[in-house]
Amino acid sequence: QVQLVESGGGLVQPGGSLRLSCAASGFTFSSYAMRWYRQAPGKQRDLVASITSSGLTNYEDSVKGRFTISRDNAKNTVYLQMNSLQPEDTAVYYCNVLIFGRIYWGQGTQVTVSS
Repeated sequence: QVQLVESGGGLVQPGGSLRLSCAASGFTFSSYAMRWYRQAPGKQRDLVASITSSGLTNYEDSVKGRFTISRDNAKNTVYLQMNSLQPEDTAVYYCNVLIFGRIYWGQGTQVTVSS
C-alpha cells in the first residue's frame, strides 16, 4: 500500500534552516509528481511546492527563493530544504501524491519557527 512518512521537522529560530524528508513506498515513486503542503493552526492546508516526475518545480509565492524541493528517485524520497525561516512558516508540513485519482497524505511533521 502507498505510504508517505515525513521527517525532519522541529523548532528553529527565525532565519534558520530545516530540511524535511518524505520517504515513499508502495508505488513507482519516479513516475509521479510529489507535493509539499502545510497547515498552520486554524488555517486551511496550502500547497507549498511541487516537483514533477521529470524534476520540474513550482513554488508558492511566499516561499520562492527560500525553499527548494528536490527528489532522489533512488531513495524514493522527496525533500524540502527550507532556509530563512520565519514565524509565519510555522505549520505542520505534509507530503502528498496523486495516484489514479486518489490523494495520499503522510502523517505530517511539525515545523515551529520561534525565538
